[in-house]
Amino acid sequence: MSDFFDALEPKHLAMIEKQPVFFVATAAADARINLSPKGYDAFRVLEPGKVAYLDLGGSGNETHAHLAADGRITIMFCNFERPALILRIYGRGRPVLPQDTEWEELAAHFTLLPGTRQIFIIDIDSVQTSCGWGVPFMSLEGERETLKKAHKQSNPEEWEAKAASRTSSIDGLPTRATTQYIAGE
Repeated sequence: MSDFFDALEPKHLAMIEKQPVFFVATAAADARINLSPKGYDAFRVLEPGKVAYLDLGGSGNETHAHLAADGRITIMFCNFERPALILRIYGRGRPVLPQDTEWEELAAHFTLLPGTRQIFIIDIDSVQTSCGWGVPFMSLEGERETLKKAHKQSNPEEWEAKAASRTSSIDGLPTRATTQYIAGE
């Protein structure tokens, strides 16, 4: 059985704060569905009806392309401990890049990590909770440092050139390129 809410409630915030991983799903017409796991300390609740997450450069930029084309996004958290619970955030999102005017204010909510490419901001349409009884118990061994390490070792000019060349998704949808290398912590 599931329950729907118009915004995040304190009990939802408590669950979210404990999760080391979340999943992001987006889609656009005639494009592949994108589903990505996210780690690190990258998710923030800005207010009960608005959330954001920090995005590092990776294999592609599908979320950016899908949000530009369609705007819809779903974020899912699974509690791998007790109590069993799945929490989904349905909303409309958009990317904020380092060159955008609202970057500084939004970035102040995060500890920027090496290779930070953009921050996605999501206006919540609804929140859904469901039982999660089929989700296994799991424990966190630790974060992988590989992505942060790779970005930290990057040459800033080469990183920016590579980012500038990535102006479309794997399905050819347009994206805006990040124009600034962020060294992060």
